[in-house]
Amino acid sequence: MTETEENQPPQPSPPLYLEVECKSSGKVRRFAAGTESGYALFVINRKLGYGSSPALHIEAVKEGEEPISFGPRSFLVNYGEGWKLQTVTEEGFEESRRMQSTLMRSTEPHHVGKYNNGAKSDISFVYIGKILLVFAFIFLLGGILTVGLKNLPQLLSIVNIDMNKNQP
Repeated sequence: MTETEENQPPQPSPPLYLEVECKSSGKVRRFAAGTESGYALFVINRKLGYGSSPALHIEAVKEGEEPISFGPRSFLVNYGEGWKLQTVTEEGFEESRRMQSTLMRSTEPHHVGKYNNGAKSDISFVYIGKILLVFAFIFLLGGILTVGLKNLPQLLSIVNIDMNKNQP
């Protein structure tokens, strides 16, 4: 070792575990570095008490930064100073979904949201008539094919007789 290396304080080693804050219970769970997000969710949701909303996914958050979401096969990692891992529950998810739908409704043309709002659908007589017409065509096509296949042996014998007449 050189003299400069001896005078420097030892570098702190990265923690061997990661902490994930559960938003439902408020508890912090520890996991080994490199644990899959799906397994961590399974453990967190299994330990939740009755009435607590289950976690949907895990995300890394830092004030002033866009959250980083972990998919079910993603490995949990520590992004450094100021970042913390936390669960996302249905409550937070529903709130963001409501905000997005409000934003989408204000930018959509009026006819787009007409059928997607879960209201009673409009089934007209024209629509039912078209469906019945398609069924009629299907049965007609089936009948034509049935008659054709039923008469196929006769047709083949006629063609065979005509071919034999034309040969010297």
